[in-house]
Amino acid sequence: MHEVYCIYTMAFYSLEPNVNTLHGAFSREIAPTLTIDPGDTVRFTTLDAGWNLEPRRSTRHEDHPRKFAPRPLGQETGHALTGPIAIRGAEPGMTLGIHIGRVRPGAWGYTAVGGWPHEVNDRLGVAAEGTYLLWTLDPDMMQGCNQYGQCVALRPFFGVMGMPPAEPGLHSTVPPRPTGGNLDCKELVAGSTLYLPIAVPGGLFSAGDGHARQGDGEVSVTAVECPMEAVDLTFTLHPDMYLSMPRAYTPAGWITFGLHEDLHEAALLALEGMVDLIGALHGMERHQALGMASVLVDLRVTQLVNEVKGVHALLPHGVL
Repeated sequence: MHEVYCIYTMAFYSLEPNVNTLHGAFSREIAPTLTIDPGDTVRFTTLDAGWNLEPRRSTRHEDHPRKFAPRPLGQETGHALTGPIAIRGAEPGMTLGIHIGRVRPGAWGYTAVGGWPHEVNDRLGVAAEGTYLLWTLDPDMMQGCNQYGQCVALRPFFGVMGMPPAEPGLHSTVPPRPTGGNLDCKELVAGSTLYLPIAVPGGLFSAGDGHARQGDGEVSVTAVECPMEAVDLTFTLHPDMYLSMPRAYTPAGWITFGLHEDLHEAALLALEGMVDLIGALHGMERHQALGMASVLVDLRVTQLVNEVKGVHALLPHGVL
């Protein structure tokens, strides 16, 4: 169920994970669970990516916590996503802006390490046997500690925020796409705005895969995977912003994304987007924008592990 409150002229909704809102794929054929107007805010509560209803208490891969059931047919292996949300007036060719307000993680999390075939696990020799870091999270102090007494400051964000592509059918939640999805970008914290090109009428936005903390690359294939207690997202439409890849304005700076199976090509796509952005923001021609990017922009590996790899180019605030 969802509730609605009026805040001035905009509306505020809450969306909880349940049989009507949970799904494990992107598809233009999944009916929206909620339809909102541009400017409205939705508070998301989400399960962790693995559909767990309780903390993991064992480091053995074969020991599973209680999980949400039943899952939608054909979507059992996808991330547990909440949505989809339709935005009135959203049409293909427009850009959806998602402003991230309050972000409050749940009270527990885990990091899976090894235990299944994957290029990272195979390379590092941990595919045959795996384990977990089990995290207790304090969302008030924004700190997490694992079973070994190692504590880290939390920096929570959604790993998955996105919309379906134009093609019909069910689409895996694992690889990120131009319309977003499993971006796993640690910079998309509170105060950020993510911009995504819209491919289907209404947009059909979904979110999930809470991360309490992650490093660039997400190198063990997981972050601190956690449920999210409350994440406030405000949606806007930008008919005159034409994007072919995601873009974001974050507390760290402007970000452009590159997504491709080949990491080098992903880096070039991120760079190309940043050169275009610098030119548009500062009135520079291409040669000058590329030169300034070489001086000021950082290329970072967003994630290595989601089939389609991600690189983001970061232009820090105030350097230009």
